[in-house]
Amino acid sequence: MAVSIHPSVDNGVRPGRADFAGGKLRCKCAHDQVEVTISGNTAHNHACGCTKCWKPAGANFSVVAVAPRENVTVTAHPEKLHIVDASATIQRHACKDCGVHMYGRIENKNHPFYGLDFVHTELSSEDGWAAPGFAAFVSSIIESGFPPSRMGEVRARLTELGLTPYDCLSPPLMDAIATHVAKASGKLAAA
Repeated sequence: MAVSIHPSVDNGVRPGRADFAGGKLRCKCAHDQVEVTISGNTAHNHACGCTKCWKPAGANFSVVAVAPRENVTVTAHPEKLHIVDASATIQRHACKDCGVHMYGRIENKNHPFYGLDFVHTELSSEDGWAAPGFAAFVSSIIESGFPPSRMGEVRARLTELGLTPYDCLSPPLMDAIATHVAKASGKLAAA
């Protein structure tokens, strides 16, 4: 039996749609659901093995994407949201009742990803969101208790799904971070 990555990709990665206009994410509460509306599509969708991202029960990875901050709006029950860890770089806003992370926001204006919110499109009933394209922080699933001896199986399954495994972020995102740092330090001219 193949290693389970995440319910949304275990049976194959569904393609997104370039013309997708966005949709609503809803927490897992039976009533009074927190609702977050995202206008436009997401980008950099990926499987993430870190121990901070919300994962559904039994998943070894989360599936998380980004959207421009101005495209993310809480449209129902904002009173149910709280920040999971106020000291974390990504301020993850979760439902107090069901625990689902609705969006993560970076408040540090000097951070390379400031202006992007992290979201879990699996919380939407709409189809068309950008498809996951890689896997990040793969080794971190060991920190959650996954057996180190099975990491070869995990990387093989990710590769089979078309989700190139990285133990950091994808090369384009690592390049974006390095570019931001180089511009901030004056080593590279700001555009």
